[in-house]
Amino acid sequence: MSDERWSEVDAYFAARLARDPVLDAVLAANQEAGLPAIDVSPLQGRFLEIMVRLVRARLVLEIGTLGAYSTIWMARALPQGGRIVTLEADGRHAEVARRNLAHAGVAERVDLRVGAALETLPEVAAEGLGPFDFVFIDADKRGNPDYLSWALQLTRPGSLIVADNVVREGGVIERERDPNVEGIRRFVDMVSAEPRLIATALQTVGAKGWDGFAMALVVGA
Repeated sequence: MSDERWSEVDAYFAARLARDPVLDAVLAANQEAGLPAIDVSPLQGRFLEIMVRLVRARLVLEIGTLGAYSTIWMARALPQGGRIVTLEADGRHAEVARRNLAHAGVAERVDLRVGAALETLPEVAAEGLGPFDFVFIDADKRGNPDYLSWALQLTRPGSLIVADNVVREGGVIERERDPNVEGIRRFVDMVSAEPRLIATALQTVGAKGWDGFAMALVVGA
């Protein structure tokens, strides 16, 4: 089956299950601002919303904001008083994200912090903002092992950790000298060896090609 066919199927389901003019406008704003087109798909955004609802999250940590497309999906799932702390390394991306958050009407639920995640995560920990109920990791893949270490520090039993783009069109099983692939493989090895986690990975095909999520449930302190 071709990428074109995958995209057609994605479009069919998205039109019926994840159609949203506000979020369509967010994607258009991201494109107009020249942001890379690496947002989650509409169906993946809906998946994140459902996961946040299922774990009844009140506090969410997102590593990698981009234009806040995924942030908005998750923010909408929060109950009254819920909050997302989202971390973005690029100041220009953060400016676009702030406008999108305001346009979507969820800015008051979002604490957007600008700076390299490995610099802002210690600040989040020092402020005692956790434990987080849901963590979404979607930044540079070479940093995934470090992001997992921080996620474990900032969560509790019952929290869910989701990492995006772990398949990379099958690249995860290739022993190539790609820092992103190496980061994903180290991340998976860490998850596998961590007794506090039970985890799975799901491959996806669609408008974003062939990729997938890893999901880890925190079951021990």
